[in-house]
Amino acid sequence: MICNVLSIAGSDPSGGAGIQADLKTFSARGTYGMAVVTALTAQNTQGVSGVHAVPPDFVAEQIRMVFADIRVDAVKIGMIANAPIAEAVANALLPHRRIPIVLDPVMIAKGGAALLDVEAIDILKTRLLPLATLLTPNLPEAAALLGEPAAANRDAMEQQAEKLRALGPSAVLVKGGHLAGTQSPDVLVSESGITWFEAPRVPTKNTHGTGCTLSSALAAELAKGVPPETAAAIAKDYLAQAVAAAGTLCVGSGHGPVQHFHQLWR
Repeated sequence: MICNVLSIAGSDPSGGAGIQADLKTFSARGTYGMAVVTALTAQNTQGVSGVHAVPPDFVAEQIRMVFADIRVDAVKIGMIANAPIAEAVANALLPHRRIPIVLDPVMIAKGGAALLDVEAIDILKTRLLPLATLLTPNLPEAAALLGEPAAANRDAMEQQAEKLRALGPSAVLVKGGHLAGTQSPDVLVSESGITWFEAPRVPTKNTHGTGCTLSSALAAELAKGVPPETAAAIAKDYLAQAVAAAGTLCVGSGHGPVQHFHQLWR
């Protein structure tokens, strides 16, 4: 049986991040993708020039209509834009909290544009984190959620992952892509303990949408019933290959997208 995975996130018209990256990842990982749009963005590989948030009631209605008709095996939450949308998403998902939920706390675009209002951070922490099966912040996002400086080493990453898990999510995967050095390590803290995932840093500027892609791959694997530790290993390997194959695409002049279909396109 093919699993159905729902993305609740913003739209990227250039196709490298947001719901466009999520749907590509769901398909590449052998699942059926669906999408609830929280915000429209005007962006390309060079940056974001504008954000238009969808009315919270309409976000909630999109979610309601999907669940009213379709079996949802996992949910991925990405960009939520503002506090009212965060509240609407939390209220809509509360009856479905037994479904695996991957929360990617999208706060800042790669070019530096803010993608989450400051007022929404408290709602994210108090309403959405407790619903999450797996939280997937990068180092700046983990720091913003905790009100601390960004981790600069593995010990700090591990400590912040544990602090974030204490806020409610079942498991936390802190991504170390912002660390200096030739490696890009991630750390998973769950009820099973602490697991590190290693990968060499790929020398490329084509990293647009890597966070969206990883969290969507995780959601796809959790939908299949794969445990978090195995899902993280599969998803990180998939992303590493997608980044390594990004040079086969020719999309834009800035931070290009990864190659989501590297295993399918020859």
